[in-house]
Amino acid sequence: MTEASRMNRGKFITFEGIDGAGKSTHIAFVAECLRARDIDVVVTREPGGTSLGEKLREILLHERMHLETEALLMFAARREHIAQVIEPALTQGQWVISDRFTDASFAYQGGGRKLPMEKLGVLEHWVHPHLQPDLTLLFDVPLEVARARLDAAREPDKFEKEKADFFAATRAAYLERARQFPQRFRVIDSTQSIEAIQKELKELLLTI
Repeated sequence: MTEASRMNRGKFITFEGIDGAGKSTHIAFVAECLRARDIDVVVTREPGGTSLGEKLREILLHERMHLETEALLMFAARREHIAQVIEPALTQGQWVISDRFTDASFAYQGGGRKLPMEKLGVLEHWVHPHLQPDLTLLFDVPLEVARARLDAAREPDKFEKEKADFFAATRAAYLERARQFPQRFRVIDSTQSIEAIQKELKELLLTI
């Protein structure tokens, strides 16, 4: 990549958190803030983001399978997502906001499912050795708050039906990732009011 292409490259922002953390509430807000700055924004999600990815999403969210199969399908959908959506947009100077990325695999398949982190690391290096988010917003809440929000939501998928110990391990894995990569992670206290969170998000967006 030339120096000019690096200068014109877009930014990659990811939203992470356990189910019920409230991250999805703020994706549209962040996109609107960036568009108000005349930034061209692509909003996408994982698993999903492409025609193939959305088909894999339905399987991943509703079908029971071996934990390694689950991880491999997640990364298969991610490879397609990167090739078809994320990299082309970044190369064209667009900013990409993704509802989840690889940190979710380390949290859910690694923390929650107990798949060895080393195996996930191999997949990460294979699928996107040179791509990492410029900013990862981790929405963090106590488990009881997340569960209460899920109980009031739609029909749960297979992950949302998991028990408290699964989510405790998933949350712990997320927080460990934030400790490992403090340069790109920002942990948001999602028990705050929507107004307080949006104020914090506006300030964070000025740092990238």
